[in-house]
Amino acid sequence: MYILEGNTGVGKSTFLKLLAQHCPDVHVIPEPKDSWAAGFHGRSLLGNFYDDRQRWAYTMETFTMACRVKEHAKEQADPNPNRVMERSVYSGHFCFALNGHQDGMFNNIEWDIYRQWVDFLLRKACKPPLGFIYLKAQPEVCFGRIQKRNRAGEENVTLEYMKQIDYWHDKFLVQKDGVFEELTKVPVLILDCNTDFIINADLMKQHAEKIRMFIQQTQMISPASHSENFIAAKP
Repeated sequence: MYILEGNTGVGKSTFLKLLAQHCPDVHVIPEPKDSWAAGFHGRSLLGNFYDDRQRWAYTMETFTMACRVKEHAKEQADPNPNRVMERSVYSGHFCFALNGHQDGMFNNIEWDIYRQWVDFLLRKACKPPLGFIYLKAQPEVCFGRIQKRNRAGEENVTLEYMKQIDYWHDKFLVQKDGVFEELTKVPVLILDCNTDFIINADLMKQHAEKIRMFIQQTQMISPASHSENFIAAKP
C-alpha cells in the first residue's frame, strides 16, 4: 500500500476523492478522522486538543495512534498493493507527537509511556508502505484553506502551529532525519499543491498521472533495492 501525507488543510481528503475518479484501479482509504471528531464530554477530542494542547496532547496522540495502527494492520494484510491510505502512524509520530513533545506538551511520564507504545506498535505491528505521497504546500496556503473550510474543531488552529507541522513533515519525508532506518528506504513522491487542484482539473490530472507512474515504478523495484531511494516530482 501507499500512504498520502501532508499538512492539515493541504486537501488530502478531497485529493483522494479526485484520485479515485482519475484512477479507478486505485483503492483509496480515507483517514478515520470521525473517530477523534466524535464527542467527548460534549466536545470533540480534536476540538479539545486545539483548545488546550498541554492537557490533551497525550490523550490525542495515543488515541489517534491506536486508531491508525488498527487501520494500518488491516490494510497491510490486503494483498492488493494499489491502495492509497490517508495519513499514517508515521506522520502521527514523526510530525504531530514529536512537535508536541518539543513544545513541552507531554510530561516526562506521558512521553515515556507514549514512546514505549511507539517502539512496539510502529516497529513490530506495522510494515513500511511501498511509498509515501507527500502533498506539499506552504503553511500560509494550508492555513488559508483551513479558514475557508471552517471545519468544526479547527477554530483555534494558528499559522504558527501550521508552520511547525510543515517543518516536521519536511524533516520526516524530505530530509528523513531521525526516522526509523526501514523508513529511509521507502520512496517518496512529492506533489506541489500550492495551486488549488480542485478548481484546476488539468493539474489534478497531472497529479494523478504522476501517482500512477509512481505506483508502477515502485512495484518494479525489489525491496532489496529500495535503499536506492528516490524523490520524484519535487516542487
